[in-house]
Amino acid sequence: MNLLPKHMREFMVVPVCHDIQVNGQTIGLHESGILWWPDESTIIIADLHFEKGSSYATRGQMLPPYDTIATLEKLAGVMDAFDPARVICLGDSFHDKEGSDRLPATYRAMLATLQLNREWIWVTGNHDPLPPVRLCGETVDEVTIGGLTFRHEPSEDPARSAGEICGHLHPAAKVRRYGRAIRRACFVTDGTRLILPAFGALTGGLNVMDDAFSPLFEKRRFSAFLLGDNRLYPFTASRLVSD
Repeated sequence: MNLLPKHMREFMVVPVCHDIQVNGQTIGLHESGILWWPDESTIIIADLHFEKGSSYATRGQMLPPYDTIATLEKLAGVMDAFDPARVICLGDSFHDKEGSDRLPATYRAMLATLQLNREWIWVTGNHDPLPPVRLCGETVDEVTIGGLTFRHEPSEDPARSAGEICGHLHPAAKVRRYGRAIRRACFVTDGTRLILPAFGALTGGLNVMDDAFSPLFEKRRFSAFLLGDNRLYPFTASRLVSD
């Protein structure tokens, strides 16, 4: 939540987004990996994977336990910049169904502060099919607002793809430029549906040229927007390469 008085917020720098059309709606892609829908004052975020490190630890694989706080601090920066009225989390917000219960008290309080005076929608994912424990917000399997449908996994049914906004696949894209390869997390869209990159600090990426994307986008008829430092890098599918 932006704590500055309203009269001061009017003079704040508005974050720069790359505006695109999806199913007739104008939405903004931001280099942080979030989607900004200004007409609805809504931020959309995919695949936070809170408590992934502690999930691995329960299975004996010890990782540095800093992924959740890193993701929360990044999320707090986004909230300060946009000050949305609504937040939609597109599933896999927690890495497993017990993840919200393992959330340390300090992190829980930080997340609760970000939720204050905002509508907060948790979309269920394959990692977190149940509502989070002791956290505010509404939990849904999917939700449709103004011609856009928000769900975790993309549908392979063409009849359901129009206006679909989803996550799950952690898209990344690879290009070759000036004799070297660059691989980054990315947004991927064909103007009908949009798949967001994973927002969590401890998440990988699947190349959009992988077979998993083949049922979702017509070959070479989509675009990827690679996340960069303070900007996005757009490429048509014809410029992308496999791993």
